Parts: sequence; structure tokens; C-alpha cells
Amino acid sequence: MNNTFGFIGTGNMGGALVKAAAKGMNPENILLANRTAKKAEELAEQLGCGAATVEAVAEKSGYIFLGVKPQMMQGLMDTIAPVLAKRTDEFVLVSMAAGLTMADIAAMTGGDYPVIRIMPNTPVAVGSGLILDDASASVKPEVLEQFCENMRFAGRLDRLSENLIDAGSAVAGCGPAFTCMFLEALADGGVACGLPRDKALAYGAQMLLGTAALVLESGKHPGELKDAVCSPGGATIAGVRALEQGAFRAAAMDAVQAAYKRTKELGK
Repeated sequence: MNNTFGFIGTGNMGGALVKAAAKGMNPENILLANRTAKKAEELAEQLGCGAATVEAVAEKSGYIFLGVKPQMMQGLMDTIAPVLAKRTDEFVLVSMAAGLTMADIAAMTGGDYPVIRIMPNTPVAVGSGLILDDASASVKPEVLEQFCENMRFAGRLDRLSENLIDAGSAVAGCGPAFTCMFLEALADGGVACGLPRDKALAYGAQMLLGTAALVLESGKHPGELKDAVCSPGGATIAGVRALEQGAFRAAAMDAVQAAYKRTKELGK
């Protein structure tokens, strides 16, 4: 199978994946298409990729990324299905549509094509993201291995059974928005205490980056790391108490569950 990545849809998530892929493979082997052609052309020029039509991407790519919203997927499939039906070489469809299963994608094409389902997040653009993935039984191991090799600069790739991908996405895929809200609130608090806004944002962002690395590298439970910062009668425990009074943890849990519920709705 040819090692060409073709992206249909270069919005926020599609564009982030393109940037990651361009670091792990020859950008000349990446084709970009978008409903607004200029958007794909500008990104292609920036990264050294090729710009093409949707039909050309479907015809020439080994890995065809379907980067459109779930409610737009059937329309896209109606466009590319005739092109796919004419192909005699191997290819795989790569779906990142929330709520749509691999069986849904195959059914929309009208053909029994191999499908890789992924749920990425936007930090893949800077090499610190997460891609959850699963594959249909017809995806050859070497095809999946090549996919992972090409996307290695995205950050972490983790194989997850498809029935759990929506739950994983509610944490990792939607989580950057929740985290940015927290970061913005931290910075506002710093400004209220007298910090310049640029410094408050930089301090908060570096703190989040370092804390995440500490959790991953130490293997310690977040509660244990939290307790290590909370001195008796100190400043941190006073802040933790304020967060508890505001039901901070319950709000975070509710956000994940609301995102999960909406993801399921999008797939119907």
C-alpha cells in the first residue's frame, strides 16, 4: 500500500494532525483538501505538502483521513464512494468523527473497506498530544504499524477498544478546552493578585505542563502529588479548600460526562 496521507478537512483538528504527520514523513507524500480550497492551499504551502481536490485525495492516498463533522460524513461519502469503488489498489479510511463507529463509516461508503478509527486532540500539533486508535479486522498489522510510525511526532498513541473511544475522547479530546478554561481562570486569579497577564499565563501554562509530566513520569496518583504540595495550615491547602467549596471536582466530572453524552448523540 502506498504511504501517502490524504487529509479531507483541514480545520482545527485536521490541521493539527497534518502538522504532526509532516514531522514524521516526507511532506511531499501528504495531500490536503478542504471545502474552502484556499485553506488547504495555505497550509500545504506552509508545510510543503500538496493541495488537491477531495476526489483526488480519495483516488491517490493510501491513508484517507476523513476530517469532517459527523453530520457531514454521509455527504462526503456520497462524493468519494464512486472514486473508492474504482480503486484496485489497497487503501484505508481513517475516521476521527465523534460518535461514528468503524461499521458506520464502512456502511456509508457502500463497500467493505478497512477503517482505522482515531480520536486525537489538538496538542498533537506541537508533539504533545494523544491519539486513541482502533482498527477494523481488515486492516493489516503492517498498515497500522506504518500509520503509527508516520504519526509518532504527534505525541502518545494508545490502542483503545472502540467501545471505549468515545469515553476516552471525552477526557483527552474535549479536555484541552476544559484545561484552557482552567488556565485562563488561573491567570485571571494571578492578575487579581497583581501579576501582569502575560506572566500569569506563562506561569500557569508551565505549571500545567510540568505537573502533567510529573504525573506521567512518576506514576504517582494525582491525589498523592496534591498532598505533597499541601503543607499544614499553608497557602495551597487554603486554595484547595476554596476549590472544594466551588465543587471544582464535581464540575470537572460533569463536564466529561456531558461531553460523552453529546458524543453519543452525534453518532445517531
